[in-house]
Amino acid sequence: MEHHAYTWLSGFSLYEPIATGVVVALLLIVFAIVVGARVRNMDAALDPEDGLTVRNVAEAIVEGVSNLAEGIIGHHSQQYVPLLATFLVFILLANLLGLVPGISPPTAHFHVTFGLGLVSFAAYHAYGFKAQGGSYLKHFLGPMLFLAPLMLPIEMVSHLFRPVTLGVRLYANMFADHTVIDIFTGLTHFVIPVIFYALGALVCVIQAFVFTMLSAIYISLAVSHDH
Repeated sequence: MEHHAYTWLSGFSLYEPIATGVVVALLLIVFAIVVGARVRNMDAALDPEDGLTVRNVAEAIVEGVSNLAEGIIGHHSQQYVPLLATFLVFILLANLLGLVPGISPPTAHFHVTFGLGLVSFAAYHAYGFKAQGGSYLKHFLGPMLFLAPLMLPIEMVSHLFRPVTLGVRLYANMFADHTVIDIFTGLTHFVIPVIFYALGALVCVIQAFVFTMLSAIYISLAVSHDH
């Protein structure tokens, strides 16, 4: 079930979730350009900035994702930070755009969230093969060889459902969050909508974090040499 209320991008011939996703990507590109300009000068980059600036926001995001990756994946986790940080900022901004009247967040559409799940699925398998080579396939065979005929189909089904569960979890929460806000905003125009907007913003942050954390867990399992 999709949300079909009129939005600013309803008239575009491009599929609306894709159009909104492009807007999110463009905003992040502009953000990256601005931050890049701030840190390009190494001498200036060493001096901390005061207040809430784009550079401080970017540094906080990178530091937070780096700590998350190190806590879940362990040593050599920095190589996975770019992917995990991209998941976090893209999903978070996409979610928060849903709080703007007239904008349906791309993450409220299963096509988009399932696509993000497929990216996570492909990435952690790629990281697994990169870290372990052909030995990565042993993850699907279980701890003992005689259990392989039983474990292989179980592991295959488990892995194939991961992008689906990632997509459904994000989609369902954001669709429900956006729908509830629309309903209460339409019924009342003061106080109550503010409360739901605050709760909606909290849900946006939590769901972006959960998707990123689960992706980090899948990467950790894929690159681990323990079976």
